[in-house]
Amino acid sequence: MNGTIEAIYIFDEHNNPILSHTYAARPLPSSTLLPLYLDHPSPRPNLIYLSSTNPPTLVFSLVHANLLYLLTTTSEIEPMVCLEFLHRLVDIFEEFLGSPLLAHKIESNYHILAQLLTEACDAGTISTTEPNALRDLVEVEGWMNKLLGSISLPGAKQNLVSSFQNSTTSLSGNSPALVPTNAPALPWRRANVRHTSNEMYADVIETLSITVAPSGRPIAAFANGTIAFTAKVSGVPDILVSLSCPTGRQNLRDVMDLPVFHPCVRLQRWRDRPGELSFIPPDGRFVLAGYEVDLLPFPSTGSDKGSSGSGGGGLGSTNSLKLPVNVEVKTSLGTTGADFEVRVHVNKIFRWAGTTISSSSRGVGSISNSGGGGGPGLGSSRPGLGGGIGSSSSSSYLGTPSNPSLEDLTVTIPLPADVRNLSDIRPSKGDAMYSPGDRFLEWNVPTKDLAAPGTSYFGLKCTVVGYVDDDDEDEEDDPTGFGFGKEYPYNEPYQGSSGSTSKSKTTKSRREKAAVATDAEKDAKKIAQNKMLMPNSASVSFAVKGWLPSGIKVDSISIDPRRSKGLGESVKPYKGVKYLTISKGGVEIRC
Repeated sequence: MNGTIEAIYIFDEHNNPILSHTYAARPLPSSTLLPLYLDHPSPRPNLIYLSSTNPPTLVFSLVHANLLYLLTTTSEIEPMVCLEFLHRLVDIFEEFLGSPLLAHKIESNYHILAQLLTEACDAGTISTTEPNALRDLVEVEGWMNKLLGSISLPGAKQNLVSSFQNSTTSLSGNSPALVPTNAPALPWRRANVRHTSNEMYADVIETLSITVAPSGRPIAAFANGTIAFTAKVSGVPDILVSLSCPTGRQNLRDVMDLPVFHPCVRLQRWRDRPGELSFIPPDGRFVLAGYEVDLLPFPSTGSDKGSSGSGGGGLGSTNSLKLPVNVEVKTSLGTTGADFEVRVHVNKIFRWAGTTISSSSRGVGSISNSGGGGGPGLGSSRPGLGGGIGSSSSSSYLGTPSNPSLEDLTVTIPLPADVRNLSDIRPSKGDAMYSPGDRFLEWNVPTKDLAAPGTSYFGLKCTVVGYVDDDDEDEEDDPTGFGFGKEYPYNEPYQGSSGSTSKSKTTKSRREKAAVATDAEKDAKKIAQNKMLMPNSASVSFAVKGWLPSGIKVDSISIDPRRSKGLGESVKPYKGVKYLTISKGGVEIRC
């Protein structure tokens, strides 16, 4: 299955074509391709087979920043290769044009994108997709060239630019000359890298996907992790990143499912020593690795993946997860069952800004100085970054592993289509907004209220209003309650014997009982109707700095001086690690 990519198309948010690039054959024009693509109902899949065209065409699509990317081919090809190529193109465009990627940026930089598309794919065959390698192949007019563009002296502009670059790179007096001739050919790293300040950062980000049953027991719980690494180091550094988990480094392979790595990572080193990532990095920021963690513990209590220990707590029992917030939804409250309540409980360790947790309970260690030298501690100089060199794991800064910070708490409650309105919305803190057109209630709790001492519970009460049926309309025809417009037949005589009097009393009591029974039936009917208006679930969005649900942590970041080139022994790079957990509606609680 060695197919070729035939064409790339980009459309703006109004489906107007802004770029097309042909690699091979005679692909469909954008005016023909777009209507065929839009004929498919939404949500459209990433791969669509157009059998009506001649020849039949495969269309791969990607939507990013309101821009539509389409890739076409008429031959059999691996689908994941095409989809990954589209994602790589987006990353390349953002690297050269900046983020966010807007339509006017593409329209004003056709000369750059044409070079990028040509180098990334050669005659339909994927070639170079590393931004660092493309930096050496694509000519981009920098600000110095624009500044000196009016100089007409022969060779003057080139000499000035080269002299300026030499002067800026020589600011660091302890950096020796590079040896590009002896450096290996690395497609992901550009040549002659120089930095005045050498820095290395690791950002470990995990996204939650959790479903909780009405009983409170988690049905499924996963964390998708990404390790983003930033390497701004001169020369060709050889870096080693050591990872660990709460149950020990030897069990890291069982905790991290489906790991994926950047091409620079030495896979054999990872297989022999799980937890050790050895690589020569690209210059700048890149995704070092990705993984998935199953947060549900094993049935055996002695071998739980997330047993409490080092690295962020993880899971403590087989029935519940140790999450930053616990949400409970109670429905069918009140006399007619028209009220529901949402309760949010914030975990203690995410509640107070001045709380200090010992490193043994949180389990996030500091970065070691082995092989790379020391440097100022990130825990003391940059609040919000955890585990810096020389920093203590009991730092009191907000957003560190010892003092995690909960932010951007939002609870979204989807409502049935039969709900006409919410007559009463009463949040204890924050703002609750309801949009009848969107059919959901959104409740935002500010960060200052989450960090306030003495507050751990937040509540939201609402009253639903449904559509009025025929019986309710008849009752609403008489708003005064005096019974005007209704007939009350009464055929009993004014006077009668005692027997007739007792009979009338019996009839009156029967009528009262019938009225009571009718009211009870009406209440039961209202309760049954309102029950259908109750929400069935609630989703929670939040961000936590300094905490990971999986408990995975970075033990050390070091540079091997024997295998590195172009970096002096006296240069000690600045190091730091940051942990972040994100839930964009990923925690769903079912009612």
